[in-house]
Amino acid sequence: MLQLRDTYWVRAAANLRSLPPERGGEVAFVGRSNSGKSSAINAIVGRKGLAFVSKRPGRTQSINFFGWGAGSYLVDLPGYGYAAVPTERIEQWGAVVSAYLRSRASLRGLVLVMDVRHPFKQQDDQLIEWVASLELPLHILLTKSDKLNRVQASRALAEGQAALAAMWPEASMQLFSAKQGVGLEAARATVVRWLKSKKTPG
Repeated sequence: MLQLRDTYWVRAAANLRSLPPERGGEVAFVGRSNSGKSSAINAIVGRKGLAFVSKRPGRTQSINFFGWGAGSYLVDLPGYGYAAVPTERIEQWGAVVSAYLRSRASLRGLVLVMDVRHPFKQQDDQLIEWVASLELPLHILLTKSDKLNRVQASRALAEGQAALAAMWPEASMQLFSAKQGVGLEAARATVVRWLKSKKTPG
């Protein structure tokens, strides 16, 4: 049986012309720089070195595609927010990512990664509202939940779910920790379900 561990590197796309052909489903990961996005991808797939993990914000500077099965992809989108790169380059990334989300017919769902200690920043809210306007399936990982105690994490989840319901009621949210494996199976199940979907849910 095909496992997410069988995911493999395909290519980095700096523009829409470089995207691989659309054949199967795609699940994209997005989030603020240093939110734990690459660590989340590696944990969900079960391979430590698949997505590059860096302590320097803005390391992911292209749309990175990882293959799974017959033409399906996990997609690592460039982080937004602070990044130690020129403003012109950040704007270019934004345009490419925006075009990808709007036009990619094989996209089955978007996983938004937010640090549980710093959720719902302005750009997070803008992204959620935009995704809602596209009626794109959205699942949010509140990462680094191991940094909070159980009561704090539960409160953060409840407050986050209430805020999310006001912006995009069809979206879902969970606690996640790549370090301790919190929420790993739930996140993995969502990704696999989307990858196997024949068309965009909703």
